[in-house]
Amino acid sequence: MPIPFNSQKIYYRSPFGAVEEGTQIHMRILLPRDLHTQKAKLSVKYDYDYNWMFVNMIWCGNFDENTEIWECDFTPDRVGLYWYGFKMQTIYGVRYIVPTDPYTISSVEPSPGRSWQITCFKKGFTTPKWPVGGVMYQIFPDRFNFSGEEKNLKRTDFKRNKDWYALPEWRPDENGEITNSDFFMGDLKGITQKLDYLESLGVSCIYLNPISEAYSNHRYDTGDYSKVDPILGDEDDFKELCREAKKRGMHVINDGVFSHTGSDSVYFNRSGRYGEKTGAYRDKNSPYFSWYKFNEWPDNYNSWWGFNTLPEVIETDPKFNEYINGENGIIRKWMRCGNSGWRLDVADELPDEFLENLRKSVKQENPEGFILGEVWEDASNKESYGARRKFLLGDQLDSVMNYVFRNAILDFCRGQEAKQTMATIMSVIENYPRQVLRVLMNPLSTHDTERALTIIAGEPLNGRDREWQANTHLSPEQREMGIKIMKVAVAIQYTLPGFPCIYYGDEAGMEGYRDPFNRCCYPWGKENDELIRWHRTLGNLRKSCPALWDGDFIPVYACDRRLAYVRHTKGSAIYCTFNLSGEEISIDPPPGYASAQPMFGSILENGKLHVKPLTCEFMRLDF
Repeated sequence: MPIPFNSQKIYYRSPFGAVEEGTQIHMRILLPRDLHTQKAKLSVKYDYDYNWMFVNMIWCGNFDENTEIWECDFTPDRVGLYWYGFKMQTIYGVRYIVPTDPYTISSVEPSPGRSWQITCFKKGFTTPKWPVGGVMYQIFPDRFNFSGEEKNLKRTDFKRNKDWYALPEWRPDENGEITNSDFFMGDLKGITQKLDYLESLGVSCIYLNPISEAYSNHRYDTGDYSKVDPILGDEDDFKELCREAKKRGMHVINDGVFSHTGSDSVYFNRSGRYGEKTGAYRDKNSPYFSWYKFNEWPDNYNSWWGFNTLPEVIETDPKFNEYINGENGIIRKWMRCGNSGWRLDVADELPDEFLENLRKSVKQENPEGFILGEVWEDASNKESYGARRKFLLGDQLDSVMNYVFRNAILDFCRGQEAKQTMATIMSVIENYPRQVLRVLMNPLSTHDTERALTIIAGEPLNGRDREWQANTHLSPEQREMGIKIMKVAVAIQYTLPGFPCIYYGDEAGMEGYRDPFNRCCYPWGKENDELIRWHRTLGNLRKSCPALWDGDFIPVYACDRRLAYVRHTKGSAIYCTFNLSGEEISIDPPPGYASAQPMFGSILENGKLHVKPLTCEFMRLDF
């Protein structure tokens, strides 16, 4: 019996995926003839409406001797989300078509269930062209490379760790506090020195964790948005990095931390570092006083997740907005210094109004400026602070950190059924606008997660403490197996819609559990050469294969421990298959690929492709 409805097949719903407002969508359902359906209706509800609306469907003949076809058209005309399903009047009473599988399978049921989603975005919504087809590289500045240039530093309240290969400090101090005040002295000139290395990986975008003046090694406790932290260098060093990167076809984006500042900052100045009369904590007449919410001045104030070193800002405060997004604000300052956009820390905690003002600032300064938000869930239907968010509808973000793909890949590597992995991938492809998909940031690790290699091959964390994390490392056997599976994970990462992001050192085989163990220094001279070569191979493939830039994604197979899909566009196509089973598999390539040559040494014999266990294979067509 044919499936009644599949939202991911253009036979049933055309066009597929998110649509621009005013786009007509054709819907088709297949119903058993023995239901003797008298009426069929498309049921649709706009996200913010209370009532459903109904569109009459038309009987359009028989699909086969047991199945009939009903069709209709629907045009979403408001930006936002729509929810839909199908309602029929049959000889057995009212029946509904509802999803019974994560996304693809549906059935006729006597009661309504979950609905399908339509994302309707703003007419004319575009995203930057330059990230398409590229590779991003994320750098935690203190830990990537030290130039060797000593700085003339005024501050003395930090610890300098001179052993580049040592663990970051993880023990609490004598007061029981984690201060993040140990530095390895990585700097901006050190990054500039390694641009040739990054170029060899195919990197086209460098994402820098915060570089503004701050007092922790992570620098999310901003001290002064307008200055480079002296440990990293100065503004001229940043300008030089951006210039030298652009010579190699690379762009630099900065981390924007706009939901809070540091308590030790020119704006708040709790410790008095900036004098007696500068910050909101010390002076109610401070120009920054309106930025903060004091319940009882000065010691009772709102702080980020309860950390009193991170006082929250009121992002809708006109003075704060002008300081960040104004004509001469922080956003434009660093773009004028050479950056190409921003990654927004905790974007789901930033109000819509602030995000919309920030987008205007970025796009007025440079229409190709890139705005990337930290959102951990499906960003198309994310809710926070009691409201549906509007991240991807045209007035806020260009892209998000795609933790959804990351989790799907790593779960597959750890034993998840390929069917569930494919369903998760397809949900993002269905829900996100095409212009967002092409610039999605796809990481396997970040500064906020365990290293991918540790997740793939290590013992699960399961809530264990920092001492256990500090002393637990992969055994030689675990590393050997982990490298094999990591190569498969990276191959998936590099071929899904969007562009891959390497968290510095992942390509060199770095491991580590949670912060700070995922933030060790890059292992210069101790890299895993096999992984680096693999990243270079895939980086070169992305440069030369247009199908991976903005090509359609076609699921081919997802069962047990095998996953396969095709990416194709005009003139280019690539078939990607991944075998995480413990046995060699023999498979039939999709139609048209029988004469293509395997890229990674698998045997193609008598029309069968033989893929070894824990490996992947690609077959490319150019026409």
